[in-house]
Amino acid sequence: MEHLAKQIILKPKEDRRILSGHQWAFSNEIREIKGSPVSGDIVELLSAGGKVLGVGYYHQHSLIAVRLLSRSVETIDEDFFRHRFLQALDLRKKLFPQSETFRLIHSESDFLPGLIVDKFNDYLSVQTFSFGMEVRIGMICDVLESIFHPTGIVERNESTLRELEQLPQKKSVLRGTAAPTIFDDCGVRFEVNLLEGQKTGFFLDQRFNRYTIRSFSHDAEVLDCFTNDGGFALFAATHGAKRVVGIDSSPDAVIRATRNAALNQLHNVAFTQADVFEELQRLASAGTAFDVVVLDPPSFTKSRKNVQAAKQGYKDLHSSAMRVLRPGGVLLTASCSHHIESEVFLDIVATTAQKAGRAVQLLDWRGASPDHPVLPAMPETRYLKFAVVRVL
Repeated sequence: MEHLAKQIILKPKEDRRILSGHQWAFSNEIREIKGSPVSGDIVELLSAGGKVLGVGYYHQHSLIAVRLLSRSVETIDEDFFRHRFLQALDLRKKLFPQSETFRLIHSESDFLPGLIVDKFNDYLSVQTFSFGMEVRIGMICDVLESIFHPTGIVERNESTLRELEQLPQKKSVLRGTAAPTIFDDCGVRFEVNLLEGQKTGFFLDQRFNRYTIRSFSHDAEVLDCFTNDGGFALFAATHGAKRVVGIDSSPDAVIRATRNAALNQLHNVAFTQADVFEELQRLASAGTAFDVVVLDPPSFTKSRKNVQAAKQGYKDLHSSAMRVLRPGGVLLTASCSHHIESEVFLDIVATTAQKAGRAVQLLDWRGASPDHPVLPAMPETRYLKFAVVRVL
């Protein structure tokens, strides 16, 4: 087997996590660097004993020094990306045979670390979180165009995670044009503006979870906190809810949600711009109660050092939600904070209910929509927690 000139050799025993299926090699695990690679270069990763672990992107200044692309030594070219894209597309067509909107590439989970691609009808929205993917964005777009022939490809690279790879934040149209597009999700229509919405333009990871509210919506009064584009609220409103209130601190989100309600010709839902914590306190003080409450907040922490503050934030949020939820009501609650583990999140829900003198029943427990796969060997890919809880 022919070896690459640029190699990263790990310290003894530091290959165990890689061999189990993880894709990252950290800078403090490296014993030797050969060939003077620079950030973005393809390198060969070797164990201390010389075993080939694969090839991947190198970054000379990041804690994640190598992100594996392949378990064998192969050329990372257009054919490589085409094979990975088509492999991912095959799964999405099985998951969404009637839809042209889905997450096509979910980074490490689709064996393309540091790359996210969402498809919204004839448009593609791309995010790059690794230096190696960033410097190959032209090649990536070429391959995407050859497969999908999209009307436009945009980049939504505004995440602070890019700073860890010394990449600037930016958004732009990479190919073609960008315009709002509408997709139908099980009878609910959403307008997506790829340059204005959150993340890549819309939160697709909660797609299957939004469906769960339909079972509890008939003749119910529903409160959707952190409503964003109105996802949970609109599903409740279209499935028999008596009254739906959506809250978000962002005026742009309220505008988008209101536009989506009009798009679906709904008159039983209204959206309010307010701080969710403050509004929950106000509603509780006024004695206002709901049959269903949705909590879908943004991440409370991006690092382990802020976990305690994040846990307190979740406790305060759930405590306030319990005060406005009628006995026998249903709480749909989510956490997208990777560092808040599943057991910790469930314990927060249970202990908060106990302190409020309420009993809870866990009815459903979910992760992200299946077009956001999880790698068992990479807990980092299991970020979203979603619980459906009955509160007595």
